[in-house]
This record gives sequence, structure tokens and C-alpha cells, in this order.
Amino acid sequence: MEVFAALADDTRRRIVELLAREELLAGEVAAHFGSSRPAISHHLKVLREAGLVRSRVDAQRRVYSVDPAGLDAVEAWAATQRRFWNAQLDRLARRIERDLAAGDLPPAVAPPGKGTAP
Repeated sequence: MEVFAALADDTRRRIVELLAREELLAGEVAAHFGSSRPAISHHLKVLREAGLVRSRVDAQRRVYSVDPAGLDAVEAWAATQRRFWNAQLDRLARRIERDLAAGDLPPAVAPPGKGTAP
């Protein structure tokens, strides 16, 4: 997923955080970093191509903002992962409860004097 590749970079994550608070010109974004303006322009391009940032022309300036649709893709992926892992952890909890109730625990987790013998 291109979105995650874009967000893998610390500077790009910080740019998204800045733009989530307010729209900024490229120069204003660059002012928050020790990087050169061309470097920040490259980061903005990567974020734009990943669908995380959008720009609009205002006279002769480019104004950048977060693109909510790009963040929706991240949120949808995270929700899928959350559902999967919640189901897996629920299964594990049921298994542990069943094993505890049956007294059938491996030695590593069994209380002293309980579970299977080594």
C-alpha cells in the first residue's frame, strides 16, 4: 500500500500532522524543518501521490492540506487488522479459559502443583 510507504518516513509523518492542523504553503511547511525547500517539495509530492495530501492553487501559490480520503484508507486497513486480531485474541482467551477449567495447562503456565507433570 503506497500510503504506508509514504508514512514510513518521519518527515512525511510530521508533515501530515502539521497539515492536519491547518493548510500551509510549501514554504511554511519547509519552515518547520531543517531540510531544504526542494527536499520538502519532494516529500509533499510523495504524500500527494499517495493520496494523503492535496494541493490547490491560490494565485501563484500552492496551498497544501490533508486529504481525508487518504487517511480513510489507513483507517480501513487498521479496522480490518483490528477485527482480525480481536477475533484471534478472543479465540485464545476462550481456549485458555477452557484449559484452566479442565486443569489442563502446560507446565510453563500452570500454578505450582497443577497442570501436566514435566
